Amino acid sequence: MDTITLGNVEITRVVEVTPRGLARDFIFPDVATEHWRAHESWLVPQFLDPAADEIHTMIQTWLVRSEGRTILIDTGIGNDRERPHMPHFHHLHTNYLGELALAGVRPEDVDLVICTHVHGDHVGWNTSWQDGEWRPTFPNAEYVIPRIDFDYWNPENGHRTRSGLRMMNVFEDSVTPVHQAGQTVLWEGGHYDIDGGLRIEPAPGHTPGSSVVRLRSGTDRAIFAGDVLHSPLQIVEPDDCPCFDEDEPRARVSRRRVLAQAADQGALLFPAHFPGPAATEVRRDGERFAVKEWAAWR
Repeated sequence: MDTITLGNVEITRVVEVTPRGLARDFIFPDVATEHWRAHESWLVPQFLDPAADEIHTMIQTWLVRSEGRTILIDTGIGNDRERPHMPHFHHLHTNYLGELALAGVRPEDVDLVICTHVHGDHVGWNTSWQDGEWRPTFPNAEYVIPRIDFDYWNPENGHRTRSGLRMMNVFEDSVTPVHQAGQTVLWEGGHYDIDGGLRIEPAPGHTPGSSVVRLRSGTDRAIFAGDVLHSPLQIVEPDDCPCFDEDEPRARVSRRRVLAQAADQGALLFPAHFPGPAATEVRRDGERFAVKEWAAWR
């Protein structure tokens, strides 16, 4: 399995869905094709298939071992979900728990689950179907969820959302059960400290409560960026937004801020859906940014 150590923290990539192609004009309908063509030399083949006009994406969890605790950042899609408006998520069946086991983790070993935001591909394995109902997959874990997202997506609050149809059933089967079990921590404010080296900070725009997890251990730095970025193209074109961003102007501000922090602090950036090397260092390139070096896993 892909593992990297930063300071005293070990990070392992746990894959739920291997890289797949999704129609570029669906994911990024408002992004000029010229932006993609200008960067084909390094986006192809891992991140872009120009012949099929598809971008490559994957679903993965970051398994973090920090200060004696086992932490999952985002939990993918989950099995056996009713997702009629998200065909790629509908009735999915993967070996996610088997992949966790290969990394040496049983469900009862997980101490903390961090959901960077409440979307169907980030909260799915929060629960699993057990004895005729959805129950927390990780019985001993706290589930840390942004309160803003919890309130925004809660159907009881009746918010009008840009991606409402795609979110049908997600809250009910992947969030409500862990909340009713008393296992949620709904954080709010400027930050939430997980331990001495891990902190959650707001990065709104993709969703109202979208957040990132910042790591500081020894001299090493990292940012688990959730869905602040969906494609490496957005490193060099940070104003380009996917169709999933609820508030595009705020998403652009958050994206630029996170990229600037990564560049200025030498932090390794871990977006949720990048295939291939998955994580990268970035550098400033005028008003934009560029890939400095891709992560070296072992």
